[in-house]
Amino acid sequence: MVFLSTIGGCRTNNMEKQFENFLSRHVAQVEPLFTQSSEAWWSASTSGRKEDYQHLKTIRLEIRQIYRNAEEFAFLKKVKDTGQIKDPLLARQLDRLYRSYLKNQIPPDLSEKLISLDAQIAEKYNTFRGTIDGKRVTNSDIHRILTTETDSSRREAAWRASKQVGEVVVGDLLQLVRFRNQAARQLGFDNYHTLSLEIGEQNVKELDEIFRELEEQTREPFRRLKQELDGVLAQTYALTPGELMPWHYHDPFFQRLPLVFQLDLDRIYEKYDVKELARAYYAGIELPVDDVLARSDLYEREGKNPHAFSQDADRCGKVRVLCNLDNNERWMETVLHELGHAVYSKYHQSDLPYLLRTPAHSFTTEAVAMFFGRLSRNAEWMRQMLNLPESDYQKIRQVSDKYTCYQQILFSRWAMVMYYFEKQLYADPDRDLNALWWDLIENYQLLRRPNGPLDAGWASKLHFVQAPCYYHNYMLGELLASQLHHAIVHRVLKLDSDRNVGYVGDPRVGSYLRQNVLAPADRFHWNEMIRRATGEHLATQYFVRQFIP
Repeated sequence: MVFLSTIGGCRTNNMEKQFENFLSRHVAQVEPLFTQSSEAWWSASTSGRKEDYQHLKTIRLEIRQIYRNAEEFAFLKKVKDTGQIKDPLLARQLDRLYRSYLKNQIPPDLSEKLISLDAQIAEKYNTFRGTIDGKRVTNSDIHRILTTETDSSRREAAWRASKQVGEVVVGDLLQLVRFRNQAARQLGFDNYHTLSLEIGEQNVKELDEIFRELEEQTREPFRRLKQELDGVLAQTYALTPGELMPWHYHDPFFQRLPLVFQLDLDRIYEKYDVKELARAYYAGIELPVDDVLARSDLYEREGKNPHAFSQDADRCGKVRVLCNLDNNERWMETVLHELGHAVYSKYHQSDLPYLLRTPAHSFTTEAVAMFFGRLSRNAEWMRQMLNLPESDYQKIRQVSDKYTCYQQILFSRWAMVMYYFEKQLYADPDRDLNALWWDLIENYQLLRRPNGPLDAGWASKLHFVQAPCYYHNYMLGELLASQLHHAIVHRVLKLDSDRNVGYVGDPRVGSYLRQNVLAPADRFHWNEMIRRATGEHLATQYFVRQFIP
């Protein structure tokens, strides 16, 4: 296979030879299955047919069975423990394989319990509808009330309706947490949170330090932001700032900025084809995506997945995105974001071993996607790409810059709630979690807890089931996006400031990202890749510099 010719290095010992042989057999086995899985997921997402989803489930089960193999895991552990794999690319592949096998070494009976309970909770989430005054409401109904209604009692009813599913699923969710902890302990970890970080090449200490720094640096700016925001909201609802409650902030979790500093960008984007804007932009920085767009599925239709994602179908260049484009700001941001994921997959070093032709980490590909997605609100980018009149440019710049900064600060505080809550949830699922949730919200988001008994509204956050112990990676992605932004502005473009930077038509941007972030793919540990690309490991200071005035 091509794989064997690209490993590189000398075969200096018998253990390396044994592992190299294992690796060759393993890749020959899983590569076609991963490709089949990608095709099945694409077919299911674009068709909505039950048989396509069933086919996908069958292939994924076959892949999972491979990584459950206890004898192969024992071999990998033996190889790892010897320390005899000296070739850097072989060592990196050993590490990736070891972690992939490790997370699947759960006894079959416990694994079945996890899968069954996970599906059971997901079904409850998907079929549940909250009620207001005894009438069932959809998430869209709740969103409309929270973003438009001025009557506080109606807002409270909608906010509480958004949380009702938490009480429905909390018993099953806590049992799922206990099962996950049981599985983690059988693998030698104190709880599932620790296991999840270890598998993702992260650890609690490094994340605690990142979030500690971020909390200190955003505490006072967030307090000022919320004081200003409270003044606007209080006037809107004819209240004093001290009377504001969680249901006055538009979003059920206060993870998005209420639409009080908003500017209607849709009226501008509706005049353009967002796909063509994205295509032209990426071509201008010499990361062309014409082939990606040509094989993509971009517009809404019945039965199709209503969301958006990017997919690397074969790790050999067959990259595509699924969107449901409309000519508005939301989809401008989305297509730029998804094509950011796409270029990460497309422009990896093609002669890397198969197992390393993936992003260095899930949050590093999120960072690249966020870096590009942010441009949809960048006034300078809009001026150059849309040929904006000066009057529109000045209005957009004034509001959009403020909105972007406020949103990023607000999200960082929300991410702290999620990180610290989930960490303590797995450390002690039998504690008073409802009180813990509101302790964290009061501390990090400065919201007042409701009067009366506290319910399990926290359990209405779907990430606790479908993406456990993952949410912190969204924040890490934002940090890295800002660190890349700083490196490009100061090290590549040689500018003193990022004022009036829109990254339009400058091939140096694409060249820097391709050489330093995209091409290495998973060749290095994520923090080593970041150090090589930016000159230092992941840091909080560049996010703070970019978004805190």
